[in-house]
Amino acid sequence: MEAIKSYNMRTFILEVLMVIVGLVFLVPFYFLLVNSVKSFGDLLSNAASWPASFEWANYQKAWEMTKFPQAFTNSLLITVVSVLLVGLTSAMAAYRMVRHNTRFNRTLFMLFVAAMVIPFQSIMIPLVKVTGTLKLTDSMLGLVVCYIGFGAPLSVFLFHGFIKSVPLEIEEAAVVDGCSPYGVFWKVVFPLLKPMFVTVAILNSLWIWNDYLLPSLMLQSASLRTIPLATYAFFGQFTKQWDLALPALVLGITPIVIFFLAMQKYIIEGITAGSVKG
Repeated sequence: MEAIKSYNMRTFILEVLMVIVGLVFLVPFYFLLVNSVKSFGDLLSNAASWPASFEWANYQKAWEMTKFPQAFTNSLLITVVSVLLVGLTSAMAAYRMVRHNTRFNRTLFMLFVAAMVIPFQSIMIPLVKVTGTLKLTDSMLGLVVCYIGFGAPLSVFLFHGFIKSVPLEIEEAAVVDGCSPYGVFWKVVFPLLKPMFVTVAILNSLWIWNDYLLPSLMLQSASLRTIPLATYAFFGQFTKQWDLALPALVLGITPIVIFFLAMQKYIIEGITAGSVKG
């Protein structure tokens, strides 16, 4: 009865406004999906209209021209390896900083936090020079190493807040039972970090999968192109093949959208748990 009474006109108006806002955010998806099955002339004449005829052949052409299976494999391999390594190294680093609260570790954590505000554009030239000197350009390994470095600051920051909510008594009990320091982390602490690990994995997956700038700096070989790089081939200096670029965009974002929808509940769960400090 109390729940029914609490539902008033104000709540109804807020719900209607939220539905309208949600529909507004879906408008870009409408343009993307509708225009991906139009002919080039139909697309240019009226981008907002319903297709006069559905050109499903656009998807086949985009699939072949982007060599989608190869680009998808490259993106998947780079994303999975980078996300796993970022998550594992950041979790271990954050755990060390929290449980050994020395001046050095506090300074190191502040450096991680400070790195989050440095614009990527300001370090592009030094990055290219350093990776070129280390022979890391035009290789997936070099790109993964860069993603680990750029993904670590935010990941360490999230893990750092979450680990503070883990009771120290659990670790002390494990030590009493004869667990080694590594055993305490991997057998006791790390399983408790699952919500935050999934959150970090989702955030980094969305970034790495859709990233264009860093792969464009690091990768030159056509065989190593990721999906964003393959899609950019439709945008030339004088022509833009929108009738093929839009299907390629749909093919590229579909896997990561499915992944996000399947795992989105862990984002709020992880961030909420990380905000509670013990």
